[in-house]
Amino acid sequence: MSTSTTASQVISVRPVTLPAAHRGDDLQVRITAPVAGTELPVIVLAHGFGGSMNAYDPLVDHWTANGFVVVQPTFLDSATLGLTPADPRYPAIWQIRVDDVERVIDELDTVIGAVPGLAGRVDTGRLAVAGHSWGGQTVGMLLGARVVGADGRPGEDRTDKRVKAGVLLATTGTGGADLTPFAQQNFAFMSPDFDQLTTPTIVVAGDRDQSMLSTRGPDWFTDVYHLSPGARHLVTLTGGEHTLGGIHAYGSTDTTDESPERVDLVRRSTTAFLQQVLEVDPAAWSTLVASSTEPAGRIESK
Repeated sequence: MSTSTTASQVISVRPVTLPAAHRGDDLQVRITAPVAGTELPVIVLAHGFGGSMNAYDPLVDHWTANGFVVVQPTFLDSATLGLTPADPRYPAIWQIRVDDVERVIDELDTVIGAVPGLAGRVDTGRLAVAGHSWGGQTVGMLLGARVVGADGRPGEDRTDKRVKAGVLLATTGTGGADLTPFAQQNFAFMSPDFDQLTTPTIVVAGDRDQSMLSTRGPDWFTDVYHLSPGARHLVTLTGGEHTLGGIHAYGSTDTTDESPERVDLVRRSTTAFLQQVLEVDPAAWSTLVASSTEPAGRIESK
């Protein structure tokens, strides 16, 4: 295998359009890849509420520089599309999000083919999904999480065995009494069951990430680590809030906890985890931990 870990150049194509008539709007995707390297692994990255395929450059830049291809769909809740709660699709957006990621995975060859010179250089068998906030809930279902229904039982199993690893960033915790009354009434899907999330996963949370949707403190965002058998590592950012230091954009005015050090820890830890699990560098995680004295956060494993 010959992945490039020091790529100085990347190429990005947007939008790649995947027809989705039943969705009401075709699915728009951005793909970013190293110019050099072969057998490149793939990360499908799901944005948080209101975001788009154009977000998370601090992560995308680092991942592609380390030999990953990153694919980013734009979901129906994106501010770029302007859907309102009056739209009949709105109550089902959480399910359509999962469908959208599945469509991207189904049509990876089409997406890859949109980038000049990329076809033949990608190993789609080395596939990971990553998501921030609502995006974490979305991709978590492909890792094995399920949504508890009104009857108290876990709902549909959307696990995708093609996915070999997961990255869950500021991903919401359990539902029921852990949700505010407003969240219970308006976001019934925020009631995960993590028992069947068995895909190898890394979880990143901020120790000052206080959600207005939860009655609990920042530890709520660590539930998936403690309750799922697949979550292997937890990175807790010191002073980190919901944007985890600013992973969604460079110099964004809505970053409440701007910290290059926090962003750097997120980038390095997720990269090392994916390199190890996807067998790019089997020693990557152990090397990170052995050399890690992190003022920006702490790393624990189970």
